[in-house]
Amino acid sequence: MSKPIRMSRRTWVAAWVVLCAAGLAATSALQASSASKPEPAESVSAHCDELIAEVKKQLAKAEQQREEEAILAFSGGSAGTLEDCDGELRSFLLSNQ
Repeated sequence: MSKPIRMSRRTWVAAWVVLCAAGLAATSALQASSASKPEPAESVSAHCDELIAEVKKQLAKAEQQREEEAILAFSGGSAGTLEDCDGELRSFLLSNQ
């Protein structure tokens, strides 16, 4: 039976230093590559404008009916387009409270 190879404490420390340095280098490279991508300019798409106009119409209609407790439900968009308009819808609805 062969004896296991014993490593000195300096060898272990050196191995950990090399691994940590490689990890830090990889992390900084990944962060630099994701930071170099230009952010698209934020603009409200035509679909979002139409969706917000529809919400305005529905809110005005509910206001005219003056129901005490009304629940408005909206449909007509796929999940992706609703997620694209999430910020605009949220700011519109919060400004109308």
